[in-house]
Amino acid sequence: MKKYIYTFNEGHKDMKHLLGGKGANLSEMLRIGLPVPPGFTLTTEACLDYYKNYENVPKSLIEEIQEAVKDLEEKTGKGLGDPENPLLVSVRSGALVSMPGMMDTVLNLGLNDETVEGLGKKCGYEFALDAYRRFIQMFSDVVLGIEKYKFDHIYDRYSLYDEKELREIITKYKSMILKEHKQAFPQNVLDQLHMTIEAVFKSWNNHRAKIYRKIHAIPDDLGTAVNVQAMVFGNFSDRSGTGVAFTRNPSTGQKKLYGEYLLNAQGEDVVAGISTPKDIETLKDTMPQAYDEFVKISNILENHYKDMQDIEFTIEDENLYILQTRNGKRTAHASVKIAVDLVEEGVLSIEEALMSIEPECIHQLLHPTFSKKQLQDVRILAKGLPASPGAACGKIYLTAEKVKEAAQRGESAILVRTETSPEDIEGMLHAKGILTSRGGMTSHAAVVARGMGKCCIAGCSDVEIHEADKKIYIGELVLSEGDLIALDGSTGIAYQGLIEAKEVVFSDAFQQIMTWSDQIKSLDIRANADQALDAKLAIDHGACGIGLCRTEHMFFNLNRIEHVRSLILSESESERKTALEKLKPHQKEDFYNLFKTMDGLPVNIRLLDPPLHEFLPKEAEDIMNLAKEMGMSVSSLEYKIKQIDEVNPMLGHRGCRLGITYPEIYRMQVESIFEGIVALTKEGIVCKPEIMIPLVGFEKELSLLKEEVKSVADKILEEAGVKCEYKIGTMIEVPRAALTADEIGKTAEFFSFGTNDLTQMTLGFSRDDSAKFIHKYQEKSIFKEDPFSSIDIEGVGKLMEMAKNLGQSTNPSLKTGICGEHGGEPKSIEFCHKIGLNYVSCSPFRVPVARLAAAQAKIKNR
Repeated sequence: MKKYIYTFNEGHKDMKHLLGGKGANLSEMLRIGLPVPPGFTLTTEACLDYYKNYENVPKSLIEEIQEAVKDLEEKTGKGLGDPENPLLVSVRSGALVSMPGMMDTVLNLGLNDETVEGLGKKCGYEFALDAYRRFIQMFSDVVLGIEKYKFDHIYDRYSLYDEKELREIITKYKSMILKEHKQAFPQNVLDQLHMTIEAVFKSWNNHRAKIYRKIHAIPDDLGTAVNVQAMVFGNFSDRSGTGVAFTRNPSTGQKKLYGEYLLNAQGEDVVAGISTPKDIETLKDTMPQAYDEFVKISNILENHYKDMQDIEFTIEDENLYILQTRNGKRTAHASVKIAVDLVEEGVLSIEEALMSIEPECIHQLLHPTFSKKQLQDVRILAKGLPASPGAACGKIYLTAEKVKEAAQRGESAILVRTETSPEDIEGMLHAKGILTSRGGMTSHAAVVARGMGKCCIAGCSDVEIHEADKKIYIGELVLSEGDLIALDGSTGIAYQGLIEAKEVVFSDAFQQIMTWSDQIKSLDIRANADQALDAKLAIDHGACGIGLCRTEHMFFNLNRIEHVRSLILSESESERKTALEKLKPHQKEDFYNLFKTMDGLPVNIRLLDPPLHEFLPKEAEDIMNLAKEMGMSVSSLEYKIKQIDEVNPMLGHRGCRLGITYPEIYRMQVESIFEGIVALTKEGIVCKPEIMIPLVGFEKELSLLKEEVKSVADKILEEAGVKCEYKIGTMIEVPRAALTADEIGKTAEFFSFGTNDLTQMTLGFSRDDSAKFIHKYQEKSIFKEDPFSSIDIEGVGKLMEMAKNLGQSTNPSLKTGICGEHGGEPKSIEFCHKIGLNYVSCSPFRVPVARLAAAQAKIKNR
């Protein structure tokens, strides 16, 4: 029979798939001798079987719970439901991947009208009644679905919170529950436990958890474990407390204990941000013995897990207990610094350090900042805690819904809240930055913002938020929704008005990570760049060449678009040649600057690819102006535009089909390329061109166009007396090309997989329109990830691997790469490494991500 429950004594850190991260780490900490309250874990399989059983708890699990409770009672010497000596437990979720605040927790379970009296006799009635009050509220919220604010309305009417008032509060809580729930608050403690476990299972699929998983690409089929643990009380006395600490600074990576605690409080009080906690350093003055023990344990945990740890702890009457450890979430800046520092400290190898960094987090290092000069004459609004670095500017909005609406209108929005909660996750995702008036460095806002790479200021107590009238008050200043503010998440300062941000300078630690990545990776990392400025940015970010120059992007400038339109609308070859002659100087200058910037690095130039209609005017005024310039009537021009229009232009007259029907277009482009190369070669600059023919589906298309390109290029080079090695190849983006790659490979000197179109044509999904329904496919698990974001390995990937192998079977020297949007996505990069491509090409801003991901792919697949 399947085992659904493991006591903490039975597990270890390598059982995360079964026990979840929290359960596995609780077991591991107990195994290495740390002070962990006893408990047991319901496995992720129990959760998954609960859903398979139509949301019914398996019978064998109920029996196992009873046995596990008995074992816990023996270990603690207390009884669940015992009115004289009650055992209280916490019930917490714990998935394989940390999802802070997304799922549910219940504390102080085991209290009822009888056990609260027994606890009161032993520990004091104010403590016991407050614990009961907390339990009723938390249980009712999580299990019964009664909103928290309804309890707050009752609680806030009181001020003393002595025994008398607490009894009144509890009575009113229970009356309200009876009214809302139509049933009395449950007094049977085993019923409480079973109901709570089921609620935690259900929280795996609550709205905020689903959104969080979607944002962080966490699979939906993992399930959550449930941890039932004997309670220890940080609210037991003034010599008790609770806190959260990181073994290093999660914002900067500095090697220094970093955290907060509250005296006489429970754990949820810290992460909820309902009070401003104290810096962990002050604990050495308050409770020096507990502080020294905590420092010792922090070092043990970091060395044991070989990573910065996020630790939750409780002190009950000066006795320290560790309730959780996990690899701490951190900013990208901290991530690279910690990785490099741990190598220098001898804790990690270079390979382990690289594997400890999420490639996508590297994007955070590209976040803008404000310069000192910019801030000299700007009004400071308020100062809070620098919870997550970076700079952001936008319009104030006070609800997650308003932020989302603003973002959909194209506005930059700042989410301003008293404190954020998991329900704000969508607003946080769409916001440029987050400001809260309450909470600390480990509050919900701080932790989630750091994970998302969002700028965040927390605990900005000078900001008073009035959601009802949509205003915030800072002293005498009143700001309304829609007013502009700027946030500096590195200093915790909020400013009034619009501030432009400055470029990022990479740290020494970042440069070291990139150097190590380059030493290990096999894949070359190129960039998609169409202009010299893009090329310079690509080089600055570490690209070793250009994998895709889209020549059509050079045509959209205002001083060229009219010539392109004249070209398209020309009725004869001579008219087209006239238009091309006007375009040629611009093209030659573009290519000259591009090759000069790359200075000896390879440059892959794709000849004109898009449907011609993309260049034609659509607005009446533009059509009238073009008709005037071409000496045509508006009606004649409209007729010609209609003639060119296609039902399905992405499968129409584009790519190599243009080169076949209008060879003079490709001829002009090749002349521009090689005339620019001749000029640069005479200046002593080496050029390495790769001419790419797009949208090939037949070998004959490629051979005809290759011959045309070669004749033009060789003639220009020969007449100039210049030597230049160049390659001619094709984009593999039509499924037929992949299927007949052995034939095409005889002619091509390289393949570059254009995965945007290859995905579109293989799946039959329009890349422009599929966003309307793709989310439904993901929700129904038809596929886990958007195939336009991450390569569809089973379909598109199979074609790529087939094409690569077929091509090299007839041309062993065939070079292969990828230049679609997938070229900068880590999972796709790993796939490209596995099938043996030579390079990936991506946008310049994704080059650092790709360099790290390529190194990780090599390490994983050794």
